[in-house]
Amino acid sequence: MSGELIINNEGNCVTLELHRPDKRNALSAALIEELIVAVDKAEASGAEMLVLRGSGKNFSAGFDFTGWREHSEGDLVLRFIRIEILLQKLASLSATTVAMAHGRNFGAGVDLFAACDHRIATSDASFCMPGLKFGLVLGTRRFAALVGVGAARSILAESRTFDSAEAMSVGFLTMCAEISTWSHAVEETIATPSGGQPLLETALQIGQSDTDLAELVRSAASPGLKGRIEAYLKKVS
Repeated sequence: MSGELIINNEGNCVTLELHRPDKRNALSAALIEELIVAVDKAEASGAEMLVLRGSGKNFSAGFDFTGWREHSEGDLVLRFIRIEILLQKLASLSATTVAMAHGRNFGAGVDLFAACDHRIATSDASFCMPGLKFGLVLGTRRFAALVGVGAARSILAESRTFDSAEAMSVGFLTMCAEISTWSHAVEETIATPSGGQPLLETALQIGQSDTDLAELVRSAASPGLKGRIEAYLKKVS
């Protein structure tokens, strides 16, 4: 274990805290694998709730591009595939999932947030999904399913940042709450009857997982991924 993930088990609730505050909780290869293992263990243990949050100034800055030039395109594609596998595991988890965001959040970090059933953010949180800027399709259908095709097209085509107020208005957030009240927000979620939610989520996922993975692989494996990443990073640096 790399120590990049803090796991807390309390009753039937598992809390996973991304713990790379110096890297704004960017998703390194090690952190992705730790998250996959932790989600699998939560499922196997019969946990009723899984909570995701981040240490430091934000939830997650998304894909960790540290040292990306030293990796082959195949290595980078595999990392994106592992992120998609993680997103699918979260989206299909039988436990109720809650993600809590604060600060500035980007890319795969936003996708991770979007994969959860309940999405809570502070009033000053912001979100940006720039994947299409370097030709990557990750979490696009899932995001569109949450906010609607029109809103998704507006946000994703421009890779523009949107704040909590807009996120709430388009249905991306299920609740806006400050960090000091997050414990209460989780208690409220626990107290809300889930009814047929697990069955519904399973039904909604049928036939979609393979499609999402295929779209990701096609976009990531298109020749020139490193060049597209470099061009994007130059624009935002």
